[in-house]
Amino acid sequence: MAKSQQTYNKTEKEKQRRKKREEKQKRKEARKAEAKEKGGGIQFAYVDHNGNLTDTPPDPSEKIAIEAEDIVLGIPKKEETDEDKFNPIRNGKVSFFDHSKGFGFIIDSENNEKYFTHVSGLIDEITENDMVSFELEKGARGMNAVRVKKI
Repeated sequence: MAKSQQTYNKTEKEKQRRKKREEKQKRKEARKAEAKEKGGGIQFAYVDHNGNLTDTPPDPSEKIAIEAEDIVLGIPKKEETDEDKFNPIRNGKVSFFDHSKGFGFIIDSENNEKYFTHVSGLIDEITENDMVSFELEKGARGMNAVRVKKI
């Protein structure tokens, strides 16, 4: 007689798998029965006029009519204000300037910001602690002082 290929361990593991499958099936059927008792349909979530989620439908009287022409795509054009009309020429003091390397820093007298300046942006020769007037220009690493003149 041939010996069975099934070992004790294999049969026990198979019994455990079968038991788990049966328990899972029972839980699934219990959930289905519970949903039928509650009359569980799809629950809806509404969005009110402020954009918040609610369980009640929005009031049609609070609905606002919007014309398609009024919708602006992109960034709206900025109107010029008094803040935009500032003098581009600023005054400041040279805090550091290295003639051998050709660059330095100027501290703005209005807001105490430090701006980089290069020898290519100079009109007059400057040294440390000189009072200067300059204009700002966007550079690779921030704002740069250009057209620097001694006062």
